[in-house]
Amino acid sequence: MIQIKEFIDSDIYYAERKANEFLATITEEQFVDIRYGTLVKTNPQRTEYQRSTILVIYKTSG
Repeated sequence: MIQIKEFIDSDIYYAERKANEFLATITEEQFVDIRYGTLVKTNPQRTEYQRSTILVIYKTSG
């Protein structure tokens, strides 16, 4: 079965660290792909902040 695991954070280093920790738990055979994206959001006070998203696609045995 194909599964996804999403890591979203305003701090890219935190999202990156969490994604790397997860990748360390799966085998190379389970790994399918990884996708990355960023976006800039504006809050009601007109302050802009960046959100980073890392999507890991992997296989499970179930």
